[in-house]
Order: sequence, then structure tokens, then C-alpha cells
Amino acid sequence: MQHSKYDRYPKVRVDGVACDSGYAGIVQTIADKMQSVQCARGIIVLECYHGVFCGPLVNQLVEKFPGILCIDISKAYLDMALIDDMVQPCVTNDPVFGFMSSHSMSAFMDPVKLAGITSAVDASNGFVCIFGTGASLACPDPDLLIYADMPRVEIQRRFRSHLLPNLGSDNAQDDFSYKYKRSFFVDWRVCDRLKKELIGRWDLVLDTTRQDEPVMVDADGYRHAMSVAVSGPLRLVPFFDPGPWGGQWLKEKFDLEKDSINYAWGFDCVPEENTLMFGFDDVCMEIPAINLVFMQSTGLLGEAVFDHFGAEFPIRFDFLDTMGGGNLSLQVHPLKSYIRDTFGMAYTQDESYYIMDAKPNAKAYLGMRDDANVEHMLESLAHANTNDGEFDAEQYVARWPVKKHDHLLIPAGTIHCSGRDIVVLEISATPYIFTFKLWDWGRLDLDGKQRPISLEHGRNVLQSDINESYVSENLINHFEEVTHGPGWKEERTGLHAGHFIETRRHVFTDMVPHDTHGSVNVINLVEGDEVIIESPDKKFDPFPLHYAETVVIPAMVGAYTIRPAHKEAVSRCITIKASIRIENLHKSN
Repeated sequence: MQHSKYDRYPKVRVDGVACDSGYAGIVQTIADKMQSVQCARGIIVLECYHGVFCGPLVNQLVEKFPGILCIDISKAYLDMALIDDMVQPCVTNDPVFGFMSSHSMSAFMDPVKLAGITSAVDASNGFVCIFGTGASLACPDPDLLIYADMPRVEIQRRFRSHLLPNLGSDNAQDDFSYKYKRSFFVDWRVCDRLKKELIGRWDLVLDTTRQDEPVMVDADGYRHAMSVAVSGPLRLVPFFDPGPWGGQWLKEKFDLEKDSINYAWGFDCVPEENTLMFGFDDVCMEIPAINLVFMQSTGLLGEAVFDHFGAEFPIRFDFLDTMGGGNLSLQVHPLKSYIRDTFGMAYTQDESYYIMDAKPNAKAYLGMRDDANVEHMLESLAHANTNDGEFDAEQYVARWPVKKHDHLLIPAGTIHCSGRDIVVLEISATPYIFTFKLWDWGRLDLDGKQRPISLEHGRNVLQSDINESYVSENLINHFEEVTHGPGWKEERTGLHAGHFIETRRHVFTDMVPHDTHGSVNVINLVEGDEVIIESPDKKFDPFPLHYAETVVIPAMVGAYTIRPAHKEAVSRCITIKASIRIENLHKSN
């Protein structure tokens, strides 16, 4: 097995920005800020992304400012039953999927209760701190606006530990799957809208991802760090999860925790859930990576990409590990019209499997067999899923031998799954939860429960004409040499013609010229120990990239090069690069 120097905790180093770590230093900075308030009282708003635990900081403020009036904004929320009724059309009764909410934070507030808090603030003669998610609604123009952020990956950990309910609820003990779904379709949409409204008015930014190790920086320093991040290559902080089909490759390759039963997923570039780590001298601050998309949209994405997608990151890289595990669920992704009309999403999850590694005789499922009867298959699936029966997938779905460096293209509507003993680098568009499972091989999830099957959704989008003849001709290993130079060649590898993501593979023993051409680039080193990414104009420091690491190249970088780090010790290196086909945006999938 090729061993990797994979960095699990990459940082963007930022010089010249002071920050506070620990509650004592943070409270002292707040006190210093409040001393400059030229009035008899001062109002602090501690606005929070859902999932932040305010108690430790509020307790410290009470000690620092005797007599301070501290108000929990959740006291102004609607009654929980009303909130449940309000969000139910978005949460739905589907076990997995909902509809994207358009609610604002104000919809969660009782106007009478909110007015009461505003009156209490107005009547106060001393210091006031309003805290919690939505605190800014009680005082839109405070003396000090502190934004306490929280990445979604940490929210999920708190959900799993039953430490956290949904926004406006007391359901901390509910199943993780429900809380995640409600957050994906409601809570995170609401909180992101409020974040984007306030982002230009923050005075201080607080990170409590590690509850006992809070870090705070002033907003100007935070914005400077964001500008540094998009000035050159950057990596997000990856995270890994086990699953019922998971394997052992990621664990061994990246030296992950040995006590985990397996690792099914490795998320290396999903900005909605990954974090970004800033290194301020000897202090690290961990933030939601999506903030970079919000605050540096055009520099990161490129103007044309931002104009089309808005402040969303449209490319996703992740690993699927079945090495020593089992088949993924047999699945299909929604068509663009279906995901828009049914779930309120603007685009769908066309994807591809780049094979990082595979054992001999490994196979992947892709497309219908030419002789398959689709209605018979759906009837058989319905019976097997309802009656704990058996389903003969090979009677209906084509299987293909796969080996390292194969590339399988998977348009929306294609029935597919990776088989066992394969490691996939999945390259896809971002709407990542919209997987309609048709068959899960009769197994249970790690919690001992049945994994939800979405057969009716699958029936509605399955494209039976994507069969083995079509797959053979159009979707497997469509490598086309585009250009070459001394010691390198560039190949187009897909995706299919109507998709907005372009993938290029570079095979090289010498320096390769690249250019973002106005679109964010995402790259993984799929062969070779280490390469160096450099700017011909010295715009950023040389950036090392190790085997299997994913790097984001912001659009504003423009020209850059990639070369082997140790030319004398390597036979060849291979990268796979994804970017946005700007010319295709007007007709995107």
C-alpha cells in the first residue's frame, strides 16, 4: 500500500493578527471594547449560530460586569408546538428528505415576547448582554456585536451525543437522523441567512468549536485572514465517518483512530460541513469553511461561477472506502427538474467515481443491463425491501471490473454503486444528501436500525436508457488527451457533456502549467508521494500536496504550476482536477 503524509489538520497561516484564547482573555478584550462606549450603559449582542453553548462566556461576563443584565433570546421564541407546525412542511414525513426552507430567523420569534425584551433593554441603566441564536433581532444596533460561530460537523457531534436540540425545539434526545434532516432543510438555512445579513457588521468573532478552548479575533483580523486564504492554495480540515459498508483503507492510509470499526466516508472538500483552520501564530481558530464562500465569493469561486451559483461551492470531493467492507447501497440521484420541484434545490448531483485503489476482481455497478425489465426490477425491490427478502441485483444492474485510475461517470438518474474492495474518490456537484437508496443488501445501520429506502423517489428518476450499452460507450474511461509538454500530458476525463463540472487528469514527471481560467479548481494527488504547487509570479509560498490530499485553488490565483517534490525519486505523479465549465453554465445539467 502506498503510504501517505496526509495532513489531517491543515492550517492557513496568517501573520500579524492578534487573537485571544481562553475565556479570561476574551472577557478582558470585551471589557476593553466596552470601556470605549461613550454612554452610561452598554449593550453587547452575542449572536450565535445554532449549536453554540453560550453559558461559559455569559457566566464570565456576569463575573466581569457585576449587575449586567443577561437576556437569553430563546425566551422570545414562539412556543415549540408553533415552531414545529411552522417547519413541518419543510421537514416533511419523509425519513430522509425535506424541502429547503425560506424562513428567516424572525419567523421563530413571538413579536410580543421580542418587544418585551426590547423594552427591558431600553429600561436598563447598566450593561446588557443579549445572547443566543437571533439575539441581534432584539437590538439591531448594539455597542458591541460578537458573532459566535459553529461548524456543522461539530453540530452533528453534539446531535449524536444528545447534547443539542434543533433550533427552537427541546428534542435533544431525538434520533440523529431526524435532527440532521431538520437542520439541513431548516435550521442551517435560517442561520446562514442571518449570518450573511450580519457578516459585514461583526465587531468580534468567537470560535467555541472546542468548548474549553475558545478563541476570539476582531472582525478586521478575521476578514484579513479570509483574504489571505484565497490568495493561494488551501486545504480544508477533513473528517471521517464509519458506515455499515465501510472499509479499512482510510484508517490505514491516514493513520486514523484504530478503535473505529471502519471508515466509510472521508470528507476532504465539502465546505458546507468541513472546517477551515487559521493559524494565528501559536493559536488556531477553526471556522466553518462555508464562511470563506460567503466572504470571498468572487475571489474563491470566480465571477462567472458566483453569478450562476451565488455564494455556494458547487464542487465536492470525498472518499468512499469499501476496502475490506461491503457494497454501497444501490442508488440513484435525482434529475434537475425533480430535485428543484420536490426539494427546492437549484441543481442536482451528477457525479463520478475516480478509482483510487481496488483489489483484483473488484467490480462496480453502473447502469441497467440491456436485457433488464425495469418494472420487474422495481417490483422485486419493493418485495425485498418490504418483506426482508432477497434481491438479485446482478439480474438487472450491469457490473463492471474496475482497477486503479479508472474513471466512471454517473449522470443523475443512473443506477449505480461501488462494490466491495474499492476506494473511490467521488467527484460531484454539491447537493450531497440526495441519494435515493433502492437496495441496501438487507443489512442494518451501525445503530442496529434499518437504513431508509427511497424506492418511490428512485422510481421517479431512474433512467432505464442508461444501460450497459450506453455505459460502455459513454461513461467508462473516456480519457482524451488535450495537450502535452515536456514530461507531462493533460487528459479530459469527463464528466458527461451536459454537466457543469469539468475534470482533467495530468500525468507528469516534470512541471505542469495550470490556470484557473476564472473558475475555482479542486485537485487531488491520486498518485505520487508529494508535489509542490507554485506561483510563477511568487504570489504565494510553495505549497506541498501529499498523496490523496485535496486542495482548493481559488479562482483569483490564475496561473500556477505543479511539479514533483522529489523528481529523482518518482516515476510519475498523477492529479485529477475539477473546475466549472463556464461555457456550460447557461445549460447546466
